[in-house]
Amino acid sequence: MTSRTLRAGLVGYGFAGQTFHAPVLSAVPGLELAAVASSQPHKVRAEWPGVAVVPDVAALVAREDIELVVVATPNAQHYPVAKVALEAGKHVVVDKPFTLDVAEARELELLSRRNNRVLAVYQNRRFDADYLTLKDLLATGELGRPVYLESHFDRFRPEVRDRWREQKVPGAGLWVDLGAHLVDQAVQLFGAPDTLQLDTAALRDGAQVEDYFHAVLRYESGPHAPLRVVLHATTLAAHAAPRYILHGTRGSYVKYGVDPQEDALRAGKRPPAAGWGADPLDGQLTVYGADGVPQSSTLPTRAGNYVAYYAAVRDAILGNGPNPVPPEQAVALMELLDLGARSAAEGKALRT
Repeated sequence: MTSRTLRAGLVGYGFAGQTFHAPVLSAVPGLELAAVASSQPHKVRAEWPGVAVVPDVAALVAREDIELVVVATPNAQHYPVAKVALEAGKHVVVDKPFTLDVAEARELELLSRRNNRVLAVYQNRRFDADYLTLKDLLATGELGRPVYLESHFDRFRPEVRDRWREQKVPGAGLWVDLGAHLVDQAVQLFGAPDTLQLDTAALRDGAQVEDYFHAVLRYESGPHAPLRVVLHATTLAAHAAPRYILHGTRGSYVKYGVDPQEDALRAGKRPPAAGWGADPLDGQLTVYGADGVPQSSTLPTRAGNYVAYYAAVRDAILGNGPNPVPPEQAVALMELLDLGARSAAEGKALRT
């Protein structure tokens, strides 16, 4: 295996670039953050003094030393920036949601294949502590056949903030923000549903875009049928529901709390800090034995690891492993996000 270092360029140093991408990719051996395209050079230099700052995307992709471009711009810019980078012969990571619609997603997928470049979407929550634990639990079959999963991302943020994510602009709103994660997790666990029904609302005073969604994914055929998956997110939950509720034919699993990595990154911590990704909250298991007696126990939550995502991107570029989130998966997810938007507009379940 080659040990050469890949030099990465980051486009955008807002919340996503500053919090999720710069510190995580910089923690990966063999990856180096070499340049950032940002309109806030003082901010970049204060936190990454050895990193070059360039004024725009064109200047970044013109650098011959940059092999990987990370797109951490507002959502409406994901497609045009990724397209420019791919056309310049760069490998590309795009923050979620991949694009604004499935047509843009398919075009980028085709371009990446045509140019033989790695194109991956930053689905970091495949590396959440609680999700990895849930995935492991399902693999054991301990709860029997899964029949119902409830996946919540509840927050209490009653004030509408002055930022693009909460303004009436393309790519804003909670469905493409958190829905991109929750739908992706459901598909990774169970595959695509047969139908999807989405309800959205703007519940906060002064809200311009949806700050609540409730999606029901129905599995009526295939290996997991019959199965219901409920995906729910809100910004007005002072008392959050469990992160996961899983019911199976032999028992149930309930997990409170969210993966700690985002909070750690927001607080300025960087991996690999001691105990990185460790979730202090265990899940609760209730399993019925052959005698019909329920047995309750705690299920320790394994550590999450966002760094593993960028390590997999590095390996994919070097030819040492698969793309962690290949573009065909991103296109399929965009199809479901688009379908959800149609379902909410039409007020009914739609077939996938």
